Amino acid sequence: MGDVEAMKLLRVFPRRTKATPDDGLCRPPDLFDEADEVHISVAFAYDIPKAENLAEQWRHVAPVKLGGPAYGDAALEFVPGRYLKHGYTITSRGCPRRCWFCNAWKTHPQATPISNIADGWNVLDDNLLACPRSHVEAVFAMLARQKQRVAFTGGLEAISLKDYHVDLLASLKPKPKCFFAFDPGDSLEPLADAMKRLLDAGFTKASCCLKCYVLIGYPKDTLADAETRLKQVLRLGYTPMAMLWRSARAARYAPDARWRRFQREWARPAIIHARPERAAAFTMLARGVT
Repeated sequence: MGDVEAMKLLRVFPRRTKATPDDGLCRPPDLFDEADEVHISVAFAYDIPKAENLAEQWRHVAPVKLGGPAYGDAALEFVPGRYLKHGYTITSRGCPRRCWFCNAWKTHPQATPISNIADGWNVLDDNLLACPRSHVEAVFAMLARQKQRVAFTGGLEAISLKDYHVDLLASLKPKPKCFFAFDPGDSLEPLADAMKRLLDAGFTKASCCLKCYVLIGYPKDTLADAETRLKQVLRLGYTPMAMLWRSARAARYAPDARWRRFQREWARPAIIHARPERAAAFTMLARGVT
């Protein structure tokens, strides 16, 4: 979105998340707002209508620019604290995979490093493990300096996990929170292999540091099928995190109350491990009992 350090910039967000800057706005303007420019940052495509409505309201305050991942922002730059809360960092963009439900590869069809690696402890790269080794090692050198526990909430791809990745992950103290993914059509084998190698490197199932995103609610998915996939991930020893698919275009695919309730139950570790049957199974796994 350009160099705006010298101007009075207001950043507006259609949705507040854990990553939204503390000083970011998530509201229509009022009579006292002043700015040289207004940037509306949109992370999710399904928020575009709300963002465009905000843009219409904010245009009376200052010129408005719409951008962010939902608009295919191709800029290979990252300014800490501007569109993400301090502590979050992005060191690369893009992905070599061609997943139908993801737009990351459409702008950058390969994992492309950002030249300046900004400090942070929560990594949101599209596919860090697909980056060249020199970049990955530089990122981990940065992470080793952080005083907060590292988390890879952007996701790590099990099929891309190499031995040196495992060594780097295990070298971080304390052990980082690693979020893998089990997407439609994926085999469980890479996830099972990643779990074994990470356990051998010193990670534990009981720590719940090893998590796995599971996409649910996409066309032709059912609650029964979604629960099966989530339980498969749980049996491997990961804490599953259900991610509800939403369409930016087809209103008929809007998730209903059943899917939203189901997703909430499978996105909170405290709820997942509180269910007696799930807690017992996970405890046995943590102890190495199969």
